[in-house]
Amino acid sequence: MTIRVVVADDHDLLREGLVAALDRAAGIETVGAASSGDACVDLVERLRPDVVVMDLRMPGGDGIAATRRIMAGAADPPAVVVLTTFDDDELVFGSLRAGASAFILKSADTAELVRAIRAVHVGDVVLAPAVTRRVVRSALEGVTATRAELPALTEREHDVLVLIAAGLSNERISARLHISVPTVKTHVRSLFHKTGATTRVQLVIEAFRAGLAR
Repeated sequence: MTIRVVVADDHDLLREGLVAALDRAAGIETVGAASSGDACVDLVERLRPDVVVMDLRMPGGDGIAATRRIMAGAADPPAVVVLTTFDDDELVFGSLRAGASAFILKSADTAELVRAIRAVHVGDVVLAPAVTRRVVRSALEGVTATRAELPALTEREHDVLVLIAAGLSNERISARLHISVPTVKTHVRSLFHKTGATTRVQLVIEAFRAGLAR
């Protein structure tokens, strides 16, 4: 199955380089490229890609606003991979809340970006990199004065949430807990329903707020 991708970045050389690099990756096809948030939203509405690679700072609607509009604009929106320099934690936290599913440093190599695209395409974002966890922790400082209370979770849902917060994929959670991948996915869907989260990143936020991750 080919993963159809839209790239959004206002720097022409970087955008063109991303398109060229992704088109060389097996199973990935870049179907559109935009230089602004508004143009990206228009492309997504017209082309219905599977994944959007989104810069945060762009004219004509920034990456956060574009991500929010994309998530609200379709019953089955594409996953969003954010490209960031991590120099503004508040900006990154805003994209988390908007529904982004993964974060990649602009200094990362193509292989890392390709892995992230493939991961979000199957709804299986891995959040192990320390930089992602640092941003989540930093972004939550001062957001809540007291520890957030999670809704009532089963023991297995609790275990799955802890492992998601640790950055494990569904396959690795399956192996760790000795349950099938479809069973893991059932627990993840239940966690989405109970917490109100819509992405795995938001589940990680809830785990941090509840003190289940550090």
